[in-house]
Amino acid sequence: MAIMDILSFPDPRLRTRAAPVESVDDTLRTLVDDLLDTMYDAGGIGLAATQVNVHQRLLVMDTSAERNEPRVYINPEFEVLDQELGEYDEGCLSVPGFYEAVNRPQRIRVCALGRDGEVFTEELEGLAAICLQHEVDHLDGKLFVDYISPLKRQRIRRKLEKAQRVRA
Repeated sequence: MAIMDILSFPDPRLRTRAAPVESVDDTLRTLVDDLLDTMYDAGGIGLAATQVNVHQRLLVMDTSAERNEPRVYINPEFEVLDQELGEYDEGCLSVPGFYEAVNRPQRIRVCALGRDGEVFTEELEGLAAICLQHEVDHLDGKLFVDYISPLKRQRIRRKLEKAQRVRA
């Protein structure tokens, strides 16, 4: 297993739309393991392949309190089950140190392939539904900062660019 580098906003590679996974094989399962290790190491609850510069429709997440229920979603597609929105303070491993309120549907149904390559469908609600939508946004080249005001987004961008220059 390997810890991968997570791209940081405003890296343009985060805006790349991920391509569908063509086959679930040992190489992909190794990538899944690396994504999980990277997510856990960074203290996140979700990670999309796009965030580590792998542009395939694959994401992992674990919203359990004990951090022992990893979930894998390959080529995920979801539908909203309830139009009621919930406001969550979202953060992102690609936008470190920032949290902003985002409104998203609280109940969804997702259909995806699992680690074994088999199709599954499940209903998610609350934090799990929010997390999955957040990660699917990454696969579509979208970030949670796209939901906030341009002024706030620009402020975050400037602070992260300054931090990146200091580290370089």
